[in-house]
This record gives sequence, C-alpha cells and structure tokens, in this order.
Amino acid sequence: MGKSDRIDVYLVAGGKYHNIDHARVELLKLLAEQPRVKVRVGEDYSDIEAICAADFIITYTCDIVPTAEQTVRLCDYVRSGKKWFALHGTNSILRFLVNGDQFTVDCPEENVPFMELLGSQFMAHPPIHEYDVIPTEPDHPLVKGIPSFKVDDELYLSKFHGEYKTLLHTHWNDAVENFTSNEWVKEDDIQPVLYIHPYGAGQVLYLTLGHCRGKYDMQPAIEEYPEPEEGAWRTEEFYELLRRGIGWAMEPISQV
Repeated sequence: MGKSDRIDVYLVAGGKYHNIDHARVELLKLLAEQPRVKVRVGEDYSDIEAICAADFIITYTCDIVPTAEQTVRLCDYVRSGKKWFALHGTNSILRFLVNGDQFTVDCPEENVPFMELLGSQFMAHPPIHEYDVIPTEPDHPLVKGIPSFKVDDELYLSKFHGEYKTLLHTHWNDAVENFTSNEWVKEDDIQPVLYIHPYGAGQVLYLTLGHCRGKYDMQPAIEEYPEPEEGAWRTEEFYELLRRGIGWAMEPISQV
C-alpha cells in the first residue's frame, strides 16, 4: 500500500551549546500544523536510511557533522531533487581552544563536501546583539510581505560555497574577537540571513537565525549559564519564516 498524500519529514535536532529541547519542541509544533506531515526525529545523521527515505529534511543542530559515508548519502539525496530546510548551526564545526582563562573558537574545514551541500560554513559571530534583518528579494514568496525587523541573535558570518540566492540579509564587516578564522570576510558588508542554494536537482534553504540557550547548555565549560537566551524565537517574523520554510519544503521543486 502506498502512503497516499502523506509527507514524510526527518527532523535532526541535536548538538552543543544551545537549548535543543526548545528548538525541537517549537519545530514539532509548527510541523504539526500541517496535517499531511508525519515526522521522525533524531539527534544526528546516524539513522541515514530513515533520513534519506524522507520527503524532506529539517535540521537545527550545532557541531553535528555527518560521517564521510553519511555525507555521500546526504549529497546524493539532495542532488536527486530533494529539499533541506537548514537552521542556525547546521553548518557549524567548533573547536574550543583554551589558554588559561582565555579561549578562542576554531571552525576547521573538516568536511568540505557537507558544507558545499549546505552552501556555507559558519566561521564566526560577533557578541549577541540586536541587528536589522532586511529583505533582499522582497517579492520572493518566502519573504514577501515581511518588512525589515530586529532580532537579538547571533549574527552568522559564513564562508559560502557555490551558487546561492540571498532572500534576507543584514550588514556586518567589523572584526570579530575569539574566533580564529576570517574566511567570512567579503568585499561588501552584506551578510546573508536567509538564502536558497541549488544542489543538483535539489535545493537547500538556509536560515541562520534561531539562537537559544538555557541554564545548563554550556556544560561542562560553564556549570550554569547566567542568562537564558531566546534570540529570534521571541519574534513573530521568525515563526512566519519557519512556517514558510516548511511550506516551501513540502512543495515539489517543479512547483516552486
């Protein structure tokens, strides 16, 4: 028996330094608004067979990187015409380098094919602060009608791979402390916040917003984090972008 009009989704929600529980629950609530959607959930890419059997993937992770074999499978999956809605730290690899009371964060390019699939790799962010998110393509269905808005979030600075179409952006070109890489530096100060990256016959939609951190999420480095952070999760615009991203992923590429 076939699956009728059911849409199978695999949500990967896992990793470090973030309130993954909050993100997982909120994303499941949004997916539950779609009666055709049936969801499986994992913390990483280990259940690669189930992931590649899904109609689309959605990820909220930090420092979760697939193995070489899993990367090949994921590349083949998207290349075949599938969609991936990637959020926040999906493109991150982090190594904390400690020297006494000081630390720096290295973002090694250890799985370039994975980052080429996503279209970017996280390299740095300035301290969390309020910044403007601005429509780059205001007539695109994913952002149409959403005006510029402010978020108090991590401003992602990334090294980009391949072709991509920026739909939302912000501005930043200042130096960033505590990160070893400046591979994010470009000729202009336009920093993509939402972009579409074609990959073979498939597409990746990447939204950098969505930082959140709870009391215990920096262990073992910090026993109790002093001030919970909710980032863009406090804004209506972020939830609208998530809903539109899910709707985008549900539609075949030929109809988008």
